[in-house]
Order: sequence, then C-alpha cells, then structure tokens
Amino acid sequence: MNAIARAIDALNEGFGRVIAPLLAVITMIVLYDIAMRFLAGRPSSWAFDVTKMLFGAHFMLMAAYALRHHAHVEVDVLKRLLSRRKQAALELVSYLIFFVPFIWLLITYGWAFFERSFSRGETTYGMVALPVYPLKGVIMVAAALILLQAVAIVIRATQQLREEAV
Repeated sequence: MNAIARAIDALNEGFGRVIAPLLAVITMIVLYDIAMRFLAGRPSSWAFDVTKMLFGAHFMLMAAYALRHHAHVEVDVLKRLLSRRKQAALELVSYLIFFVPFIWLLITYGWAFFERSFSRGETTYGMVALPVYPLKGVIMVAAALILLQAVAIVIRATQQLREEAV
C-alpha cells in the first residue's frame, strides 16, 4: 500500500513540475499583449482569452500538487490538540465522508460539462473563437489527480492508525 501512495505522490509531483512553468508562458503572453498595446496602439485579439484559459488550467492542474504538499488552507486548530492516532482517524473520516464524494461528483458532472461543450463545439466569444472544451476537459483530469492524491492520504492515515494500534 505504501508503494501505491509513493507512486501517486510521484505522479502528482511530476505533473506539478511539468505544469508549473506554464505560469511563465502566461506571463510572456501578458507581456506581449502589453507591448502590443503600447507599441502598436492596440492589444492582440487573442491574448486575453488564451491567458484566462491557461491560468484556469494551471490553477486546476496544480491543485493535486498543492494537496500533496499540504499547501491548501486547512483549519487545524483543534486537530493539533489531538494525538497522532486521532489526527489520522479524523483525516481518514474527513476524506472518506466529505472529500472523496465531492471529487467524485466533480468528475461525474465535469464529464457531462466537457461532453456537452465538445458536442456543441463551444468556443469563446472574443474576436478569435477559441475552443473551450479542452479547458473543460482539464476539470476532469484535475479532479482525477486530486482524487488519486486523496487515496494516497487515506492510505497514509490508515497506516498511521495501524502503526499506533500496534
């Protein structure tokens, strides 16, 4: 089980390191748009939509990486007062009852959201009609990565409970 948790961690770590530089690409596009505004007197017709979509994808795809590194906001005032065993039990219950079902719903409804967008050939409303369905597909990929990271967390919490019981 520990090997599965390590494999999930490695997947999300690698994915996060591949996606993180996308922020530099977004920055370059914004700088290009600013330069066009000042040098040519008008911004590009595509930069706003592209940066908005890339930033959305970056934000969603980095969520599992952030969960792996405990970078999400967590209210742990009471949790810190508990023993390690009770912390693991609380984490296990919290993930199984609240987190995993929410992410499963995100995957389920995200698929319908993506499928509808893809079947209609949905595009942006800007001067350049960019397809929207790839971004909506990212919702499912991000949710699946988050769900996998939750599985790794549940595995570790279960191991913690077993170790403390012995």
